[in-house]
Amino acid sequence: MTPILLVPGLVCTAEVFAPQAAALWPYGPVTIASTLEGGSIHDIAAAILADAPPRFALAGISMGGYISFEILRQAPERVLKLALLDTSARPDAPEQTAARRAAVERARNGEFAALLEEFAMSFMHPSHRADARLLDINLRMGLTVGVDGFIRQTEAIISRIDSRPSLPAIAVPTLVLVGDADPFTPVELSREIVAGIPQARLAVIDECGHGSTLEQPEAVNRQLVDWISAP
Repeated sequence: MTPILLVPGLVCTAEVFAPQAAALWPYGPVTIASTLEGGSIHDIAAAILADAPPRFALAGISMGGYISFEILRQAPERVLKLALLDTSARPDAPEQTAARRAAVERARNGEFAALLEEFAMSFMHPSHRADARLLDINLRMGLTVGVDGFIRQTEAIISRIDSRPSLPAIAVPTLVLVGDADPFTPVELSREIVAGIPQARLAVIDECGHGSTLEQPEAVNRQLVDWISAP
């Protein structure tokens, strides 16, 4: 059985992978990493590696994908398989950085809960925006991470490096998964990752935005089970 390490995204707790932890449990011990230590993607990855199994299958969503790229740079020999969900290999664009800094200011000024609700509404597929359960989960995760955690994670995202040059060095079977209507990391960015990694395949999830693990858990679980169980 293969140890499985799951890395959450921005303002996400272990709950973002709750459906996947249950589905993957028969295939190996599942660990959901903490992203609350470190002020840079490099340092968050190093902290995760310090507590991780000696070798593992690695999956990350959104910011967790940025961290996964860094884990591979720091310890490629420890990663057996890779899954990248709703993420990008690119560095932050200027307009993204400007929007993130504006969000940080709002969080500092007492608007964090409102910001989390807007964030959830903006990244979900239109058909899921009236789902009170999904909104509650995203609000609960964000409030658990807290304002300080949000600011630290946001600064780490802003300062992340371009992972595209390191894609050809990834030498493990790789699943790249994305929602068909992901507004933050659209399908073309996943196609770019697949084109750069020698052993990568693409899975596009129907009627899904940026939060694939919670928006379409059964479809994501099927893809991840295929990924972990493949020889």
